[in-house]
Amino acid sequence: MAVDVLLGLQWGDEGKGKVVDFLAKKYDLVARFQGGPNAGHTLEFEGIKHVLHQVPSGIFHDGIKNIVGNGVVLDPVIFMKELDDLDPFNLDFKSHLFISKKAAIIIPTHRLLDAAYEKSKGDKKIGSTLRGIGPTYQDKVARLGLRVGDVISNDFKAKYEKLKKSHTDILEYYEFEYDLVELEEKFFNAVERLSQLNLTDSEYFVNNVLKEGKSVLAEGAQGSLLDIDFGSYPFVTSSNTTAAGACTGLGVAPKNIGEVYGIFKAYCTRVGSGPFPTELHDETGEELRKAGNEFGATTGRPRRCGWLDLPALKYAVMVNGVTQLFMMKADILSAFETFRVCTHYKLKDGTLTDQMQYDLAPEDFELVYKDFPGWNSDLSSISSFDELPEQLLNYIAYLEEHLEVPVNIVSIGPDRTETIIKTELAVS
Repeated sequence: MAVDVLLGLQWGDEGKGKVVDFLAKKYDLVARFQGGPNAGHTLEFEGIKHVLHQVPSGIFHDGIKNIVGNGVVLDPVIFMKELDDLDPFNLDFKSHLFISKKAAIIIPTHRLLDAAYEKSKGDKKIGSTLRGIGPTYQDKVARLGLRVGDVISNDFKAKYEKLKKSHTDILEYYEFEYDLVELEEKFFNAVERLSQLNLTDSEYFVNNVLKEGKSVLAEGAQGSLLDIDFGSYPFVTSSNTTAAGACTGLGVAPKNIGEVYGIFKAYCTRVGSGPFPTELHDETGEELRKAGNEFGATTGRPRRCGWLDLPALKYAVMVNGVTQLFMMKADILSAFETFRVCTHYKLKDGTLTDQMQYDLAPEDFELVYKDFPGWNSDLSSISSFDELPEQLLNYIAYLEEHLEVPVNIVSIGPDRTETIIKTELAVS
């Protein structure tokens, strides 16, 4: 058996949570491999919307195990609140939820540092979620951080105090005011509860599942264009959001990667700062935002909206080795008489290219668009791929031709039932 990877191909918020929830029943284990509470994976079924930040999105399925991998940064306070919020659903956390001992821990001063760093940038803010993600990954790389396995050690408090001291020195340098009393009380209460959960050597856990001939779905967070190496640097997240991150974030060998499911919206959105070539600053962009309810699941911030950027999407398909594409929010384009796709960038020397540029500064190139007719019809009653409007089928065929990867799922609404499958999905 192999590890199938599901990840976003844009700037996050593509709809990964819904797809993981939809696919989970085909797998024995769902594994988060990077990111942290900056993720917001929205699942909707039976008229109820759920937003998961750190808990893997397979948690609502009986018999499926879920694991938080070593590549994740974990905030114990937010994690335990998530579990409390899930209490009414009588989920079996003891048997179905596991946490890697090697996952990095976010402590209260990480969040304070995040705010101090962002404040110091003035009008050059990255657009951080202020959840302490970046500072925690910094400490991990600097070999200073705490890990989940430390919470069951006798010297956890001493390690914590040493790390906190290094943080407070920095906060004083930035003249950042703070009060840790209430934050620390909540933190240590959450750590005590965390220590009672299933803390495991996740790399052995995942590889043993594979040895037993069982199936694994690796759940990515954020999006490929936010990858620390391949995204729109420096306006990126602090982890590897691409398929390669599943190997380092779970401890599995590259030879064990099977299908790579790439999730993308029928248009584009972005939260926070950073380049966005196809962004719409007019009434059309506002119409997209309202129709798609484009507000961040984690921060609530309005998302910037624009047309699909084909060069950027082709780039994400390439670096991830995507084998199947899933188009989300196709229903949102029903409201438009026509819509557009950026097919190429026109450089200053007149050259047309479909390659992602090192610097996405808007003054460096022009956008070349292709217009498509809309379908102006309600998709909610459709139950099969062949029933989709001809204009939508043509749009899908165009993307498949240029991306050279099949679009096998089309989402026509937020509920798990509003999912149209083109062909039987390949599952490793």
